Amino acid sequence: MADIKKDSELLAEIYRNTHYALESISDILPETEDEEMRDELKKMHDGYELISGRAAQLAKDEGLELKEPGPFKKAMMWSSIKFNTMKDDSRAHIAEMMTQGTVMGITALSRSIGDAGETCDPDIRKLADDLLKMEQDYEKRMKMYL
Repeated sequence: MADIKKDSELLAEIYRNTHYALESISDILPETEDEEMRDELKKMHDGYELISGRAAQLAKDEGLELKEPGPFKKAMMWSSIKFNTMKDDSRAHIAEMMTQGTVMGITALSRSIGDAGETCDPDIRKLADDLLKMEQDYEKRMKMYL
């Protein structure tokens, strides 16, 4: 029997994770002059957008409400990215920032998958696994730029 609360928490983590990533990429793209890195970031953005949309649809189907990160958190992320890229907007530095964010996302998502357990709704679990695999792939790709 699926645990609605755990399913809801995992779906919320997926949504939160993708929104932080989308927000970070949107903040960092204007600061990125390197074309190859810009293309990589755009591909990542598309991947996160796809998963976010799937999470929103699952939530709608399940009658769950997902909350976006608050304005304070968004402002903190934006200012951190602006400050960090002002100091150094090199390809390697942007890759390092993206890798750090991805690792945080992988860690939070892995914890949430573990907390959800084996009785998790299979659609939500698949989406979480898809996101985890995608983020692990992004981490590898970003490390190539370090």
